[in-house]
Amino acid sequence: MNVKETKKNIIQAGRKAVEELIKVAKEPIVDSDDDISADRLKNAAATKKLAIFDAFEILTRIENEQELLEDKPKEVKKEKTFRGFAEGRSK
Repeated sequence: MNVKETKKNIIQAGRKAVEELIKVAKEPIVDSDDDISADRLKNAAATKKLAIFDAFEILTRIENEQELLEDKPKEVKKEKTFRGFAEGRSK
């Protein structure tokens, strides 16, 4: 197997993983009317947060790898920084 085909397979697997993470994120935190401890609610919310952030991280990496496979030049994002009047005028 060559490297390009392996990367394409990894990208497909990553997309499936994102779909599974979305399913986890869509599930309700509380599935019953019973009184649930604050600690269990906190753990469940943290699990959902982790699933969402992992999905975004995987998607970002997939986009980067696809750009590398397609030999697209990487966009350089210019970060906007706050500068005051004096800082903007100084050289």
